[in-house]
Amino acid sequence: MTTEQKNQAIEILKQKFSQYSNFYVTDTESLTVEQTNKLRGLCFNKSVEMKVAKNTLIVKALQQLGDEKYTGLMDAFHGVTALMFSDSPKEPALLISSIRKEYNIEKPLLKAALIGEDVFMGNDSLKALKDIKTKNELIGEVLGLLKSPISRVLSALQNRESAEVATAE
Repeated sequence: MTTEQKNQAIEILKQKFSQYSNFYVTDTESLTVEQTNKLRGLCFNKSVEMKVAKNTLIVKALQQLGDEKYTGLMDAFHGVTALMFSDSPKEPALLISSIRKEYNIEKPLLKAALIGEDVFMGNDSLKALKDIKTKNELIGEVLGLLKSPISRVLSALQNRESAEVATAE
């Protein structure tokens, strides 16, 4: 790879890191071609961008961005690294779990994840990442909580009217 190609790759990575506030660092080394293609297809269908890059280029891109939030991730860049970029904080975790379940394997491994400003390190973080609530899920819960008291009042009023009609007859 020439210096110009490396600089181009670093610029592309910097754009991705700036574009997405959520990304996962995974190890896909022992996946077969079929499993890798399946994972890439799932990523495409769920609007998750998957990029494989050299660790040195990833580290240089993060260092050039100069943001403190990336410092906790630096230990994750060893071996084969695939990056998964997503607007959803949990979609990559669901995809990783899906591939593991479908093929009954322990790979791809989660090395690290950055969700907003929070760093998750290690494969043990996968369950917590799968359980993260998305913005839409949180909005739905809040709306449900707001709607609940109104529903109870309306129900009580309807029951009261039914009871009054029954006693009047």
